[in-house]
Amino acid sequence: MSNDEITNMLMIVLAVMGSILFVLLVIFVVLLLKSKKGTKATNENIKLDENKDKENNTINQTAYNKQSVFSFLEFDKIEDNMIVRKNGNKFLMVIECQGVNYDLMSGLEKNSVEQGFLQFLNTIRYPIQLYVQTRTVNLESGIVRYKDRVNNIKDRLAKKQMEYAKKESLQYSKEELNKAKLEVTRERNLYEYGLDIINSTQRMSLNRNILRKYYYVIIDYTPEDTSNLSKEEVSSMAFSELYTKAQNIINSLAVCGVNGKILNSNELVELLYVAYNRDEAEVYDLEKAVRAGYDEMYTTAPNVLEKRMREIDKKIEMDAQRLANDLVMEAMEEREEEKRVREKEEEMDALIEQMAKMIIKENASIVGKDLANKAEEKIEKRKRGRKPKEEKDEKK
Repeated sequence: MSNDEITNMLMIVLAVMGSILFVLLVIFVVLLLKSKKGTKATNENIKLDENKDKENNTINQTAYNKQSVFSFLEFDKIEDNMIVRKNGNKFLMVIECQGVNYDLMSGLEKNSVEQGFLQFLNTIRYPIQLYVQTRTVNLESGIVRYKDRVNNIKDRLAKKQMEYAKKESLQYSKEELNKAKLEVTRERNLYEYGLDIINSTQRMSLNRNILRKYYYVIIDYTPEDTSNLSKEEVSSMAFSELYTKAQNIINSLAVCGVNGKILNSNELVELLYVAYNRDEAEVYDLEKAVRAGYDEMYTTAPNVLEKRMREIDKKIEMDAQRLANDLVMEAMEEREEEKRVREKEEEMDALIEQMAKMIIKENASIVGKDLANKAEEKIEKRKRGRKPKEEKDEKK
């Protein structure tokens, strides 16, 4: 090929390569512009989502008010020994029943209870609900009342002691002094007995496994056609209807030995308080809440996951303490073994000499008494020569 032909071919190749590079450059620029537009759109979407989240949080915060809490609790108020629901369109009355110890009854007594309960079931002409509530026995209120009484006894004891000291200083007769001393002793014994009961009751109250069951019968009433009646008239009509039904149930249960009573408004509040605050009711009961000035019901039960997390933390702490105690005990045992080994090593020379002395005595008849005595003397010299050395080591 001539030089011109080679030059033309190179020019063609260069032109093709230049056109390819130009096309690739155009494609790169287009892709870069598209990526920038996509990034801007994504940022705008993120900002929109953040604004929506802020608006939703604001809506949720404003929606969490007293009305939403009452809607969640599913009751409106408590009045006239009734629970009012659904804006006064439904009323509930609760009967508390005292249980009977069925297992300790005789056969005739059990038969009469069963017949009475069948009679009770046959007399029911309206729906009822049976509710059982388990509560931890709370002895705090009883302890507070008992402490007040013990404090009164303490005051009486102080007065009796002052009277006895006064009579003793004024040199009353022996009979009067003995009588005053007897009264002081009686008050002191009563005071010490009261303190002992308080301490034992407080220890018992720490046991949260003491439970008591409460049995309730719940009846409801839904008034019909209340358009021409006022709220007071509807409430009065509901109370009359529920009270009649409740008395019929109480009389029917009395046949089978079960005593019942209608819960008043305060007892209904306590029933709902325990139902919605099971954990806190054991520590902070309704009586404390009323004394603290609370005039509205609210629920304080924690989240299930939070309770689970607290239980896990407790278990971790308990297991960590147990492991630490085990490791400390193991370390102490190792130190004791090391100490015994070290003591034996320090006494090794004395033990060797003592055993050698025993061997010489056992074989004295073989080696002869003179040699045995000389050997024992050498052992004694060795002991005396070692003691100063040990004393020097101790001084160092």
